[in-house]
Amino acid sequence: MTKRIIRSTWQVAAVLILMATSFIGAQHILAAPAKPAAASAATSTYTQRFLTLYNQIKNPANGYFSPLGIPYHSVETLIVEAPDYGHETTSEAFSFWLELEATYGQNTGNWTPFNNAWATMEQYIIPSHADQPTNAGYNPSSPAQYAPESNNLSDYPTQLTTSVTAGQDPLYSELTSTYGTSDVYGMSWLIDTDNWYGYGHCGDGTTKPSYINSYQRGPSESVWKTVVQPSCETFKWGRNDGTGFLTLFQTAAAGGGAYAQQWRYTDAPDADARAVQAAFWAYTWASAQGKASSVAATVAKAAKMGDYLRYSMYDKYFKQMGCNTPSCPAGVGKNSSSYLLNWYYAWGGAMPASGSWAWRIGASAAHQGYQNPLAAWALSTVPALKPLSPTASTDWATSLQRQLQFYQWLQSSEGAIAGGAENGLDGHYGAFPAGTNTFYGMGYDFEPQYHDPPSNQWFGFQAWSMERVAEYYYQTGNTTAKAILDKWVAWATSQTTLNADGTYSIPSTLNWSGQPANSVSATVAPVANPGLHVTVVNTSNDVGVAAAFAKTLEFYSAKSGNAASLTLAEALLDRMAAKYTDTIGISNPEVRTDYSQFNDSVVIPAGWVGTNAQGATLNSSTTFLTERPKYLQDPAFPKVQSYLNGGAAPTFTYHRFWAQADIAMANADIGILFGGTGTTPTPTTTGTTPTPTTGVTPTPTTGVTPTPTTGATPTPTTGVTPTPTPITGATCKVTYSVNQWPGGFTGGLTITNTGTTALSSWRLTFTFPGTQQITQGWNGVFAQTGANVTVTNASWNGSLPAGASVNPGFNGSWSGSNPSPTSFSLNGSKCS
Repeated sequence: MTKRIIRSTWQVAAVLILMATSFIGAQHILAAPAKPAAASAATSTYTQRFLTLYNQIKNPANGYFSPLGIPYHSVETLIVEAPDYGHETTSEAFSFWLELEATYGQNTGNWTPFNNAWATMEQYIIPSHADQPTNAGYNPSSPAQYAPESNNLSDYPTQLTTSVTAGQDPLYSELTSTYGTSDVYGMSWLIDTDNWYGYGHCGDGTTKPSYINSYQRGPSESVWKTVVQPSCETFKWGRNDGTGFLTLFQTAAAGGGAYAQQWRYTDAPDADARAVQAAFWAYTWASAQGKASSVAATVAKAAKMGDYLRYSMYDKYFKQMGCNTPSCPAGVGKNSSSYLLNWYYAWGGAMPASGSWAWRIGASAAHQGYQNPLAAWALSTVPALKPLSPTASTDWATSLQRQLQFYQWLQSSEGAIAGGAENGLDGHYGAFPAGTNTFYGMGYDFEPQYHDPPSNQWFGFQAWSMERVAEYYYQTGNTTAKAILDKWVAWATSQTTLNADGTYSIPSTLNWSGQPANSVSATVAPVANPGLHVTVVNTSNDVGVAAAFAKTLEFYSAKSGNAASLTLAEALLDRMAAKYTDTIGISNPEVRTDYSQFNDSVVIPAGWVGTNAQGATLNSSTTFLTERPKYLQDPAFPKVQSYLNGGAAPTFTYHRFWAQADIAMANADIGILFGGTGTTPTPTTTGTTPTPTTGVTPTPTTGVTPTPTTGATPTPTTGVTPTPTPITGATCKVTYSVNQWPGGFTGGLTITNTGTTALSSWRLTFTFPGTQQITQGWNGVFAQTGANVTVTNASWNGSLPAGASVNPGFNGSWSGSNPSPTSFSLNGSKCS
């Protein structure tokens, strides 16, 4: 099993409630960017690299997005890690998309893509009211019915029981009162973007995307053992006796009643927190541009998401901290909260025809790789991001301090951060071995939540987590964060090699020994850990992880003045660009020995027989591959089949969305943090992700964004000029934005058809009030005579439906001053 499977695995052991009855401040001034610790002489190279990568990601021809505008987990379809198929997607991918668009806004002043990304996320991966229809039946005094987890897949289904008392949910009433709804505002961690499995929306079999789930059976269930099922359980598929997939996971409590149709979702807290982190930077950078209002509505939604994200702080069944037996006390108020970002939270309920009941659970395990002190700080400190619930900002302030303590408690003697802690052992409130040290009652675990493979062996979790610490340190100068980073950076740097052939090696697989030196509580602080150790088992040249590592080094350098960290970050980025650049991004080959597990059993109990929507028979003989017969049709599968037949392990070059976004942002951050003296960066084509329309399955527009040539303004080709569709009255709106530097600027235009008639072609005219000259344009054909500018549609974006927008942009030069044009006309009619 390689580290790839760990990359974004959320071990979601969400309890399935099976029965239809008895179920269950002061104004803060944002910090200005710190002065460069060591100015990069070629910053413009990195900014240009960001723009190139951004455009490659956003170019529809490259395959990073579905026709609906949803980011895929990867461009490639055959990939097995946390998602079991490349054209599924995760909340992780959406959160990286938001960060990418925030960075684009910082560089261009155009915040429309950031807002559109959040809108797409809200439409497709945050369940609507129709997708969670019976929350009003939820009883916060009895949140869920207990089912123990087991380390052995053969123990499933485990039995629900009424003898273990769940605690009280302290959040429901204030959230419902604050937002006027019982619904939860959080992302489901996994969706089937193109309906590859065939479940469709709530069992309709056709609608894209489809909410699905996989991990359900405790810490030993790797991706190779999962049985993927629809999040909306209508019993259309699954076991042949009409109980769907539910009987794979739990059996009813004695006298509990019949299985019921239901919906259920699981949230990955690190992704939601990263979305908040992205919103913070969008707000910070837009405010610096005088454009805070451009992102205000989206930032308010991020604050709302942070309000609900507090569910991830709670024990799975709202038991008190320090629980080591199922009979331990139920939580009252907030004494069931760890104030850490735990592994997940989940919620579900009955389909309306099955009754009016719902349930909610937290998770009992906290992992270092999920913590996000920057998000906690923003949600507790920045007015625009403070959630509306009365206790939310206080909870996040407590969480910030608790997270910093958690890092201190887990920092090994060498500097790496150990796994985490659990409230009770192995998901069933077992007692930890004698002598186990605790964090506010939670026992130390080097592999919290899942064990196949161990959850903290992947170096990527180190880089992801420390990058958030570094951003928090950069923004606040917090001395605790600096001390953690000082030690971690020294360790990670010492384990990194810049090879003579122009490549690099960074840590990959980690092993752990020992434990934290003491037990921490409200009155006892963490101490140094001379007996807690990390060993680097092997190294890799993974480009995504190297980018996350580089970002950590950059923010740390910018605040601490450590020039060597910036030098190493630049070296990593330069080497991956030189060695691993291809036509659609930056990636490198991977040998996938773990693909031998395509033939592994998924461990279905004897006597359990059913079918899934791909037409696969599910029984005790089912393997990962026979559960997914469509993989046999994948054009890349012959490479895997050859391996399964005894050949060499296959090699793949993957373009994971998160990795490509992180590489782009790591380059951009050098320009943002350190300035530079190089040439002015020149944006290239901004390919546009399809803008989602209302409804379930919007029809995407066709066409590929052309790549403009560099240099002087291109000469228009000869031929017949399209006749623009006439407009009667002021039925258009134009927004003009500028990101300028001495002598040059990038201009952005948002043209919106505010009328009721679709346009088949468009022509925008305006006049510069100064000496501006356009040197390059994209998303339209630019022509300039004196101060007068005409922009006509390109061959692929002439159609402009009512209510839709298009975003041409350009580079230009100026002297003296750079005033904005004040009047625009579309197809001969003046716009507002």
